[in-house]
Amino acid sequence: MAFIDTPDDPEFFDRNRAAAGHVPNFVRTFAARPAVYEAWKQLNGAIKESMDLRRYELATLAAATALKSSYCSLAHGQILADKFFSADEVTALADAAPTDPVDQAVMSFARKVALGADAVTQTDIDELKALGLSDGDVLDIALTAAARAFFSKTLDATGTQPDSVFSGLPENLRTALTVGRPISSVASGT
Repeated sequence: MAFIDTPDDPEFFDRNRAAAGHVPNFVRTFAARPAVYEAWKQLNGAIKESMDLRRYELATLAAATALKSSYCSLAHGQILADKFFSADEVTALADAAPTDPVDQAVMSFARKVALGADAVTQTDIDELKALGLSDGDVLDIALTAAARAFFSKTLDATGTQPDSVFSGLPENLRTALTVGRPISSVASGT
């Protein structure tokens, strides 16, 4: 599940159990540093609060796939497939630019921030604003991609594998979103 041993903290696990009833592998990893996990939840919640959920998920998927984070790609790809797109459409998003110009620009910018924020230029920002995005929208996308880099890199650096429940995704979606570490073969704890 991970390269590091972490405490078995039933109280922490109960507080952070997934809606599906299992304790996600990333929660087990953060059991060693619960204050960091609480800070992450607060930061991530503050970023999401000011954004349209669809846009947040597109930016997150773009950053996660760019960073080769299977865990985050699978989790956020699943949300996109459950709420906004078909599984086939999300499969396509993992490899190709969306057809909507705003979605395309959002995902492209999020990838650029995740992989090399120092290469962002005024032209990148102007292109987003020409499509109707505000300065606040641009900041939201940058915050989303930068925060995803923290979370994805933490999970990958500790060897935290995506939960085995992701094996239940449609094969084409699961394959397209497994861009780094493989899905865990060990069932997540309850």
